[in-house]
Amino acid sequence: MQASITTTLNTDQAPPVNSRSKVVVASLIGTAIEFFDFYIYATAAVIVFPHIFFPQGDATAATLQSLATFAIAFIARPVGSALFGHFGDRVGRKATLVASLLTMGLSTVLIGLLPGYESIGILAPLLLALARFGQGLGLGGEWGGAALLATENAPAHKRALYGSFPQLGAPIGFFFANGTFLLLSWLLTDEQFMSWGWRIPFIFSAVLVLIGLYVRVSLHESPVFAKVAREGKRVKVPLGTLLTKHLRATILGTFIMLATYTLFYIMTVYSMTYSTAAAPNGLGFSRNSVLWMLMMAVIGFGVMVPIAGMLADAFGRRKSMIVITSLILLFALFMFQPLLGSASQGLVMAFLLIGLSLMGLTFGPMGALLPELFPTEVRYTGASFSYNVASILGASVAPWIAAWLQTHYGLFWVGVYLATMAVITLIALVCIHETKHQSL
Repeated sequence: MQASITTTLNTDQAPPVNSRSKVVVASLIGTAIEFFDFYIYATAAVIVFPHIFFPQGDATAATLQSLATFAIAFIARPVGSALFGHFGDRVGRKATLVASLLTMGLSTVLIGLLPGYESIGILAPLLLALARFGQGLGLGGEWGGAALLATENAPAHKRALYGSFPQLGAPIGFFFANGTFLLLSWLLTDEQFMSWGWRIPFIFSAVLVLIGLYVRVSLHESPVFAKVAREGKRVKVPLGTLLTKHLRATILGTFIMLATYTLFYIMTVYSMTYSTAAAPNGLGFSRNSVLWMLMMAVIGFGVMVPIAGMLADAFGRRKSMIVITSLILLFALFMFQPLLGSASQGLVMAFLLIGLSLMGLTFGPMGALLPELFPTEVRYTGASFSYNVASILGASVAPWIAAWLQTHYGLFWVGVYLATMAVITLIALVCIHETKHQSL
């Protein structure tokens, strides 16, 4: 009898709850490390890899080939979201977050150790592409888990604010990625930097990953997932359930992210490519000056992320996102060419600051909005899958399309391209219902 009572008490006992500080740190630090890894590749793909991993002769061709390997990760990300989402919805959020961080970290360190084209020929870009695929695989599982860690542990009236914590990892990771390259450029000669200095951020990532793993191993499982597991409501094949029962939400979630991805990679990868390219195909700015401007502008990104979370909690996800996406549309049509095409460092700085501040506003609410579109049993897979499929349609091709449009038709049409993506996102936002008041 006593044993029966004890068993009942243990069964009914509430699962352990993560403290607010632990949720903030664990959701933010992992995404910051993952985005640091991802962005050091983006920066190196423009300023280093065309010279190291590809045959020399045609500088434009080498740059386009380098940007193509940059795009490989975005193809891998939906694969990662399906793989890690499966285990996140079947096994749990905590273990899956640890695995995704390890995948990303090992791939990044491998890039830092790869020999160049002069040493191993065609194997160099092939191995680079493989490691880049690993980066995409890891990041495909990272974001959804971090967003769920934050929102599933959040008070109902502060879910968007809590959901903005992992979003802060993007500007933090970007700031330190660019800052690392800028510091190395100051400390090393160009010859030293191109010979071995660029490898330091990739290898140093191993230290950051160990810190992230230490923080995440101490987490308790999400109480929302623990309840689903306890009640036996987990589905056998989360991706199958998602695509058969929640296809509409998946498609809308994908298009909701489209403008966000396109905006960010035009503001970062494309703007760096255009600003550092020699005239008449670019502005001819120095690499260091562009890195410095991007570092300053990304502060606006970081400041706007939690502000956007609070606005989404106050006014609703749908309404605030419609207003923000409309501002992106206006920016693309009326400010893109006059500011970026001015050849003035002051106006280009204004362009980067406005664009990346808008990025913070549109990115902040996504940590709550996408998870809220899906039920608990497929939430990891659903949020991750829609987020990462959008990366193929938006981020992977954005720098390449922007460079092609600018070369063939002029800078104005790059703005039109961004505006078109904003219109698609607006249509998706109009089609969803408000998720602010629903229970997870």
